[in-house]
Amino acid sequence: MTSMANWLTVLILVGLLAGASGVAFWVWQEIGEAEIGRHGLIALALGAGATFLLGVGLMSLVFFSSRRGYDDRAYKPDDVGEGWPRD
Repeated sequence: MTSMANWLTVLILVGLLAGASGVAFWVWQEIGEAEIGRHGLIALALGAGATFLLGVGLMSLVFFSSRRGYDDRAYKPDDVGEGWPRD
């Protein structure tokens, strides 16, 4: 049953991706010719750079936290007692 559920999930996700790609392509074709000025290009570059730096910073924190053991404190079954989650 798990294999069938996995295939169904993959099929649904591929269908959603295809639908989103189709809508994006249709919107792109409907826009036609659009020009971006100098200020638009600067804003685009700054936004892309800031997004990239934010992603790098957050992933660095994830790796730093994992290697230093800070994630280990989030779940210790011995501290909780018999049942997890608490009944």
